[in-house]
Amino acid sequence: MEVVAVDIGGTHARFAIAEVENGRVVALGDPVTQKTADHASFQLAWQASAREFGRPMPRAAAIAIASPINDELIKLTNNPWIIRPPLIHERLDVDSYSLINDFGAIGHAVAQLPDSDFVHLCGPMTALPEKGSITVCGPGTGLGVAQVFRPPNGGYHVIATEGGHMDFAPLDGIEDAFVRRLRSTYTRVSAERIVSGPGIVPIYETLAQIEGKAVHSLSDKEIWTLALEGKDSLAVAALDRFCLSLGAVAGDLALAHGPSGVVIAGGLGFRLKDHLLGSGFAQRFVAKGRFQGLMSSIPVKLITHPQPGLYGAAAAYAQEHTQ
Repeated sequence: MEVVAVDIGGTHARFAIAEVENGRVVALGDPVTQKTADHASFQLAWQASAREFGRPMPRAAAIAIASPINDELIKLTNNPWIIRPPLIHERLDVDSYSLINDFGAIGHAVAQLPDSDFVHLCGPMTALPEKGSITVCGPGTGLGVAQVFRPPNGGYHVIATEGGHMDFAPLDGIEDAFVRRLRSTYTRVSAERIVSGPGIVPIYETLAQIEGKAVHSLSDKEIWTLALEGKDSLAVAALDRFCLSLGAVAGDLALAHGPSGVVIAGGLGFRLKDHLLGSGFAQRFVAKGRFQGLMSSIPVKLITHPQPGLYGAAAAYAQEHTQ
């Protein structure tokens, strides 16, 4: 059957038509992307996407949302839209739907995608385990975290979490300075304040202050562009520090989940593929004192599928409605 897969983040909402059968995704069509700032509501963005598809929308929806999920009222964490699940049937004109946290959807993608949709970052050169726990985390507008559990008897379960909002744990004087800078604005400094797209700003500004340079007011997009193009030495240094912090946070999550595998995801995670391989990410991931040996035994992958959120939303619908 056909289903409209939707991936709603803080900046963009993506739509695609997927085919699902027997609990799995059979095919995923080309996506249509809407800027959330261009539409006053999810319903209006849905209608705009329907016009771009130029065909009747399937009467089923698989919706991944960057927010905790509940049955009454969903307020997105980094987006002003409000979604009321009891009204979805009427407002979207669908007969059935699934709602899932956006990184819960990534978890479904991790569980269903083939090995060819992952690249190796560090740890043993093995495939993701067929049983046990897999931690999924990734930076974007925020820091998404989920867990995939594969029981010994087959199948899988996805646990969506808000692990990105755990406290950030600085490991050296420079990271102490990141926290001090952010603490002047926020009561507590979560991992997401540093290990996310916007997190590059306080990293960049703190490094400028440490180096005795003028602190220029640049947006996160401007800093990322300078860093990824290698056009500004301070931005490149900020990128290097970002990779270190991401490795440390991913390792902390691995300890908390007790996993046998880790997957880095998120739109920004994909863009950082080449930089992560040549950075100190791996060293920070395993640097957990007495547990360094355990951390070294965990395969860490990067998901390379271009639309894991859409694929995972469709997979979640398939698991709920077509098994």
